Amino acid sequence: MKKILIVDDEDNVRYSFRKFFRDATTTISEANNGMEAINLLKKESFDLVLMDIEMPGISGLDAIQRVKAMHPNIPVIIMTAFGTTERVIAAMKYGAFEYIEKPFDIDRLKKLVAEALEIKHLTDVEPAPSENRTLATPGEIVGNSASMKEVFKMIGRVAAADVSVLISGESGTGKELVAKAIHRYSDRSDKPFIAINCAAIPDNLLESELFGYEKGAFTDASQPKPGKFEQANGGTLFMDEVADMSITLQAKLLRVLQEGTFERLGSNKTVYTNVRIVSASNKNLEQAIAEGRFREDLYYRLKVVTITIPPLRMRTEDIPLLANYFLDRYTQEMKRPATTIPSESMEILLRHSWPGNVRQLENLMKRTILLSKNNVITADLLLNELSFDTKNTAVAPAVNYRSLIPEKLDDFDGHLYKYVIELTEKELLTKTILHTKGNQAKASRMLGISRAMLYERMEKFNIHHQEQGE
Repeated sequence: MKKILIVDDEDNVRYSFRKFFRDATTTISEANNGMEAINLLKKESFDLVLMDIEMPGISGLDAIQRVKAMHPNIPVIIMTAFGTTERVIAAMKYGAFEYIEKPFDIDRLKKLVAEALEIKHLTDVEPAPSENRTLATPGEIVGNSASMKEVFKMIGRVAAADVSVLISGESGTGKELVAKAIHRYSDRSDKPFIAINCAAIPDNLLESELFGYEKGAFTDASQPKPGKFEQANGGTLFMDEVADMSITLQAKLLRVLQEGTFERLGSNKTVYTNVRIVSASNKNLEQAIAEGRFREDLYYRLKVVTITIPPLRMRTEDIPLLANYFLDRYTQEMKRPATTIPSESMEILLRHSWPGNVRQLENLMKRTILLSKNNVITADLLLNELSFDTKNTAVAPAVNYRSLIPEKLDDFDGHLYKYVIELTEKELLTKTILHTKGNQAKASRMLGISRAMLYERMEKFNIHHQEQGE
């Protein structure tokens, strides 16, 4: 039985609502002012509150704050004859599910009530998020999948060894987080960690950013400035998207790696530096070498050890962990109430292909926390936001399958073949299912395997895609 509380000082409004909403499955209670409603809510539980703003005594805006403090999961629809910008903003800030102006659009009101009751039902049947959660630490690498455990192992092995590390992976997989972890667990952890994105800075400026400049080196150089190599001295310099560096600048970087020296722009004075280089790229550097866009000698200097981060679609078992991590982190950072992801919403996250990887999931969680009604991230909200992402996210770059083979083969002794084949098989099945828009008959025909075998492999790798038109 659903219970709705109507709070309005006008008898005719309360009468109309009794007529509209009372049925065999719904009971209606009434209050003619905010304090009466608060006293009722202290004694009874309700599934929905419809509350006027303008009433004798405390206003609806004051009452809603007290109601939400007592019962944060009760949706409150605010009713007003004066839909000013300030009142609308205040109502939503204090946790209103929605507001509706008098005279009422009955169809819209009925839809709002049905939506609010459905979301209240979701909060009742889903496990409630803990209000006493441990603060999620920004910058933490999150993952329990087998492929991420291999990444953690590699970080542990290379951190203390003072060698250059090349991190490969698609955009949004968390390459800078891995670089920071390498620094944090290294003997250089008490020295600076400096990061620079080589793709974000024009080449003529990138040189001065890396090596610094003297006063008068160019028109706007009014003061000398140390570059990233000087700032990172004794510590770690993370060079992201290193493939976007020009051949000329690559030669200068190679000299620093070989000799540990460089000159600022506008100076002939030699500067010595002791920096560990951790670089990253989402491009195939071997292909860039073959095309003459990247120096082979620099490549081997940078990749003494390579760490490959798997895309999110190849570690879907980490999606619930990541989603809840971002949920905890951003509800606290943005000072929002504890927010719920119902199981049907989580299933949507598990089915998505994530061309933008973990960064896309992180941004999605930020948006949906802010846009959620009554602190529930519904399936409809997710589908709408993911549809927006699909229209505005570039297609993920092709996977470098050679990078799926681990650097340290001995570490996989006894299960190397199984590890690599399963990673490749999951990528192939995912791409084929997406290509056929979920048509398993067509996918099994393309792959040359039976429907039963395809279904079994999809279940094993947690690959789900609803056929279009179903």
